Amino acid sequence: DDAFSTGSSIMPQKKNPDMAELIRGKTGRVYGNLFGLLTTLKGLPLAYNKDMQEDKEGMFDTVHTLTGSLPIFEGMIRTMTVRTDSMEGAVSADFSNATELADYLAAKGMPFREAHDVTGKLVFTCIQRGYYLKDLPFEDMKAASPLIGEDIYKTLEPRTAVERRNSLGGTGFEQVRKQLELAKTLVDQ
Repeated sequence: DDAFSTGSSIMPQKKNPDMAELIRGKTGRVYGNLFGLLTTLKGLPLAYNKDMQEDKEGMFDTVHTLTGSLPIFEGMIRTMTVRTDSMEGAVSADFSNATELADYLAAKGMPFREAHDVTGKLVFTCIQRGYYLKDLPFEDMKAASPLIGEDIYKTLEPRTAVERRNSLGGTGFEQVRKQLELAKTLVDQ
C-alpha cells in the first residue's frame, strides 16, 4: 500500500518499499544484540555473575525494534496485493530452472560435475539463440545428453521445481503448508 512506500525523487512511476528496507536494515543490529548476549552467556561459569548486567541493553533495544517493526509489517501484509501472474512470468523467463536440469541428469546417473557442464552448455546455447531452457527444441536437449527424455520439460516447469523441495523445512508447497499450519496453532495459543 502507498502508506508503506514513498515515491521516487526522479521516477514518478516508482514506489520505494522504504518501510521494508528500513526494517531489513535493523536486522543487523538485532543480530548483533543476539550475538552479544550469546557471547556473554557462553563466558559465564555455573552461577549468576555481574556479567549478566550486560544483557539488558541489547534486549531492550531488540524489544523496542520488534514492537515498532511488527505492526508495520502487519499493515504491509494486510494491504498488499500479490500479483501471481507477474511472479509466474518472472520465474518462467529466466534460467533459475538450470539447477533442475542438472539435478535431473544427476538423478539419471550422470555425475553432477558433468551434469553441471552439460547444463552450462545448454544455457549458453539458449542465450545465443534467445531461448530459455523450456523453449529449447528437444533435439538440442537430446544432442546434449542421451539421458534427457521428453519428461525434461515437466521437470523445468517452475511449479515442478517448487514441488520437489519437499524436505523438512523446505520451500516446497507441502512444507510451506505445514509451517503455516504450525504458525496458526502458535498464534491461536
